[in-house]
Amino acid sequence: MTRSSRRSTSEDVARAAGVSRTTVSFVLNNRPGQSIPEETRQRVLEAARRLDYRPHASARTLAAGRSELVLLSIPDTRLGPGTSRFVEELTTALTEHGLTLVTHLAGAHGRLLPDVCATVNASAVVGLSPFDTETTEALYRAGAEVVLPLPDSRGDLGDAMESVGRLQAEYLISQGCRVLGYAMPVQPGLREMTEGRLAGVAGACATAGLAPPVVEEVGLEIADASRAVVRWRSSGVTGVCAYNDEFAIAVLAGLRDQGLGAPGDMAVIGVDDIPTARLAAPPLTTIRFDVHEAGRRRAEAIVAALAGRQHEQSPDAGGPQLVPRSSA
Repeated sequence: MTRSSRRSTSEDVARAAGVSRTTVSFVLNNRPGQSIPEETRQRVLEAARRLDYRPHASARTLAAGRSELVLLSIPDTRLGPGTSRFVEELTTALTEHGLTLVTHLAGAHGRLLPDVCATVNASAVVGLSPFDTETTEALYRAGAEVVLPLPDSRGDLGDAMESVGRLQAEYLISQGCRVLGYAMPVQPGLREMTEGRLAGVAGACATAGLAPPVVEEVGLEIADASRAVVRWRSSGVTGVCAYNDEFAIAVLAGLRDQGLGAPGDMAVIGVDDIPTARLAAPPLTTIRFDVHEAGRRRAEAIVAALAGRQHEQSPDAGGPQLVPRSSA
């Protein structure tokens, strides 16, 4: 069986349903204030379904006054499970508001973010961290109505990242660790968030009257983690805060490679509470985020901004929570 390669149009739907194109537009765009009989509305919807009709993006943009696309800028680096889950939750939450999420790898070889914004005609552009002033202005010039987070949000992001590191360190200190280490990922794309969390660890150490954390770069290879463990041991480190669970699990592997264990020889704590954290040997103590709540709140902020409203949210909603297990 062959099918026509021609894309169905609203005129085709109107002809099949026996109505005008204006009626088709009112029904499919769910225009308010139109007294269209339910029987007519159902006839249009059935014709559209039968013809597999999908409106052109440009036509929908013209009708709505803006596009339904939200462009998400993510670092061009290996995404951890926590970030991937957040993107999934944000996608789902935006879909409930009739918006579609498109992702762009920031810093990847290819087109710049403002160019992509202009090409897809995105109404909103969002990032995992605030854009600088120059990029923000370029995105507005490219047609974006909303850009989040804004440059002046960097302080808020830093505070959020520091709270994670502080929570990690405070728990290890409460467990008797007096010299802390920090497992920093080697990927430069993660450096901004890493430095924020490290600042929180350093702040907790200073508050407790302890020396600053001993920082070691760690890759996701046993040999890398094993070498870091040797250096931490020579510095007297008894507890390690890792950037996230993946690097914490690498540290646990490095300990085993040296014939050591957690928490007896060195306590270890991660971030994200990924599914494999509870399966680690020993089960990993970590910091959990409510990524469902975080995705929902970010989607609500985008929708509110597109409507010209200020989005109010509880500062504690979806915040970090300690998940104590056997590694610390």
